[in-house]
Amino acid sequence: MTDTPRPPVLVAAAVLVEEGRVLLTQRKRGTHLAGAWEFPGGKVEPDEDPRAALVRELREEIGMEVSVGDPVEVTFHRYPEKSVLLLFFAVTRAAGSPDPRPLDVADVKWAGPGDLKDELFPPADVAILSKVRTLLAPRT
Repeated sequence: MTDTPRPPVLVAAAVLVEEGRVLLTQRKRGTHLAGAWEFPGGKVEPDEDPRAALVRELREEIGMEVSVGDPVEVTFHRYPEKSVLLLFFAVTRAAGSPDPRPLDVADVKWAGPGDLKDELFPPADVAILSKVRTLLAPRT
């Protein structure tokens, strides 16, 4: 008997850039890919708008209020146990939003281009790293 293929997990993630740095969160111990750094966000619930899911996830995980802009990248990655379809959106902090803090993640940090090392991220996030490094590069 073969396993029935499952649809990919739909994930919405934020690319939030402020002052030449991008916001990252660290996966909690005991989770898939624990300790890896990633772009904040999470699973989109069935019949949920991905942008609304991203607003909800950032509120729950790091206590921030944001507005979601245009897609930055869409990637697909197949892990041995599941596949994921990631929708990366440009995000801006809403007026009056508090600074991010780790509510449902291990940690948060603002990262510069030199911090975006492929080996620190889940394989599904690696495809967007070069694009984000370009976004963070100083304009000459």
